[in-house]
Amino acid sequence: MQAHYFQHVPFEGLGSIEPWLRNAGYTISCTRFYNFENLPPIEDIDLLVVMGGPMSVNDESEHPWLVGEKEFIKSAVTAGKPVLGICLGAQLIAAAMGGKVFPNPVKEIGWFPVKAVKSENALSFQFPKQTEVFHWHGETFSLPEGAVRIAESKGCENQAFQIGSKVIGLQFHLETTPSSAKAIVENCQDELVEGEYIQTREEILSVPVERYSSINGLMGKVLEYFIKR
Repeated sequence: MQAHYFQHVPFEGLGSIEPWLRNAGYTISCTRFYNFENLPPIEDIDLLVVMGGPMSVNDESEHPWLVGEKEFIKSAVTAGKPVLGICLGAQLIAAAMGGKVFPNPVKEIGWFPVKAVKSENALSFQFPKQTEVFHWHGETFSLPEGAVRIAESKGCENQAFQIGSKVIGLQFHLETTPSSAKAIVENCQDELVEGEYIQTREEILSVPVERYSSINGLMGKVLEYFIKR
């Protein structure tokens, strides 16, 4: 089985997703858009993971590869491939499938809770009633046609969605590890200004290791859910 992921900046990689995929028997390949690497033949991949990044999905003039990336994502969804999007990746799925991406009323940076949204579809992924997760985003999106909201928060209505049983978008980060949290803080610390949903560097990095174990475990449950459907 071949898993492929899209990486937009050097400091936002797979995190805890990588060992989970390897343990599940996947071979992993990558398109690093910051290195202008080529897209793979879509028929060669069994799973697509779209990672985060500080750019906007609307920055096509500055990052022209966004055009081809969104087209590829739409093709993967249409072909019935499992597709997971994280933060920017979720916004890219939303945009590729007809949603709009725009600034959220507030930025969310740090550890804040999200709440499960009960779906009328009993087969939808069920998040815990409330769980503390890692955020780093300033934009949000409208749900594309056919998408179902499955998580929300006080700061951002659309925290997670799914389309059918094989496409999930997460506005937050469940793959974050202590090293990847430190990397994003070091590379994006200019965003750590005072705000209702913006924590300090110390608050972000001082959480116990059990917090990472909790979100990484939930990331594994998400992967297991839609890969096996």
